Amino acid sequence: MSHALTSLPRRVAAVSPILPVLAVPALLALPLTPDGAGPADLASGLAVVYCVIRLLRERRRPLSPTAVVVLGLPVVGLALAAMGASSPEAGLTGLGRYLQIFVLVPAAVLLLIRDRFDFRLLAWSFVGLALCQGAVGVHQYVTRTGASYQGQDMRAVGTFGAHDVMGMATTVSLGVVCAVGIALGRGPVRQRALATGCALVLLAPLALSFSRGAWIATALTCGVQLGLTGLRRALKVAAAVTAAGVVLVGGLGIGTAALQQRIDSITQVTDAPDQSVVDRYALWASATGIWRQEPLTGVGIKGFPDHRDRHATLALSSGSDIGGAGSAYQRQPLLSPHNMYLLLLSEQGLVGLLALAGSWLALLVCGLRRLLRVRDRGPGADCGLVACGLLLWLLTDFVYGDIGGPSTVLTAVGLGLVAWWALTGDERVDAPRSETRVRVEEALAR
Repeated sequence: MSHALTSLPRRVAAVSPILPVLAVPALLALPLTPDGAGPADLASGLAVVYCVIRLLRERRRPLSPTAVVVLGLPVVGLALAAMGASSPEAGLTGLGRYLQIFVLVPAAVLLLIRDRFDFRLLAWSFVGLALCQGAVGVHQYVTRTGASYQGQDMRAVGTFGAHDVMGMATTVSLGVVCAVGIALGRGPVRQRALATGCALVLLAPLALSFSRGAWIATALTCGVQLGLTGLRRALKVAAAVTAAGVVLVGGLGIGTAALQQRIDSITQVTDAPDQSVVDRYALWASATGIWRQEPLTGVGIKGFPDHRDRHATLALSSGSDIGGAGSAYQRQPLLSPHNMYLLLLSEQGLVGLLALAGSWLALLVCGLRRLLRVRDRGPGADCGLVACGLLLWLLTDFVYGDIGGPSTVLTAVGLGLVAWWALTGDERVDAPRSETRVRVEEALAR
C-alpha cells in the first residue's frame, strides 16, 4: 500500500507536462454554453501560459527554424486581415481566436509533448472524449431528447446542444480517426484490439449525428489510413467495418429510414437539394463574390456577415432552424460560408488563404514523409497514422465547414499533435524514457 502511494506521485510526474493539454478534451465532456469562451478554451490558454513558463525555466530554444516558419506563416495573413477589419474590436477578437487555434495552442502542444508516450496519451484522450459524447448522443437519439431533425428531437449532438450540431460529430470523428490510427499501428495487441473496438462502437453515434460532412471526411480519412498500411490489411479491415455497419444499421435498426434518406441526399445535391444544401451553395457564391471585391487581403476578419447579403442570391434563407436538446425553437443566423477555404478567401484574401493553407500543406508533406519512413520497421507508425489522419480529416471537413463553437479548440490540440509528428526531430521522437515512464506506458497498454 505504501509502495503504491509512493509510486503515484511518480506516475503523475511522468505525464505532468501534458496535463494542461489533457484538460482540454476532458473539459469538453462537460455540459457547454453556446455563448462565450468555455472551460476548454480557458484550459487551452493556461496550457500556452504553462508552456511559456517551462521554456523560461529551462532556458532552451523553443522551436526549430522549420517549425517557426511553418507555424508562423499564418500570422502574416492574419495580421493584414485584422488591420482591415470593420472595427478594432472585431479585428482583435478575430485575430486572437485564429492565433489560438492555428498558432499558439498547436505550438504549445508540440513543445509539451516529449515522446510517443505523451502523443498516444493525448490520442487516447480524443477517443475517450468521443466515447463520452457518443454515449450522450446515442441516449439522445433513443430517448428523443436530441436536436430537432425532420420534426423529431432525434439528432445526436452530445453536450454541445442544438447551437453546435457539428460539435459531437467533430469529436466523434476525430476519436474514430485516432482509434483507427492506433489500431493499425504496431503497438501491443491488447491496445490495438481496444482501439479497434472503440472505432467500431463510435460508428453508431457518428451515424446518428446525421452530419454528411463528417461522414465523408471520416470515410475518406480512414480509407487513406488503411491504404497507407498495405492493400491486404486494408481489405480485411474494410470487410470488418462493413460487417459492423450492416449489423448496426440493418440488424439493430439504428435510424434506418432517416439514415438512408440522409445518405441518399449526398448523391442528390444537384438534382434535388434540400434547403441546407441550397443555403450552402448560396453562401459559397456569396463568399466568392466578397473575395472578388478584395482579392488580395479580403474584407477583414469577421467581415463576412456584413458583406454577405450584398453578394447573396434570393435562394439564401434568413437562417437555419434549430431546437431541441434543451433549447427552444429559433432561427440561427448564417454567419459564415460553411467552407473554411472560402471563409479565408473572403475575409483574408489570397494572402491569408495561401499563408494558412501553405502551413497545412507543409505539415501534411512533412508528416507523410516521416510516416513512410517508419511505416514498415521504424517505431511510431501508429503516431504517424493518427497525425496524418487528423490533418487529412480537418482538410476534408473544411470543405463543408469552418471553425466555430466550443469543439474548435479540439482542432487546435489536433493540429498540435500533427505539428509534433511533422516537425519534431527524430531525437525527440525516439528519446529514451525513464523506468517510471516505461512502467506507466505498460500499465496503460494493459
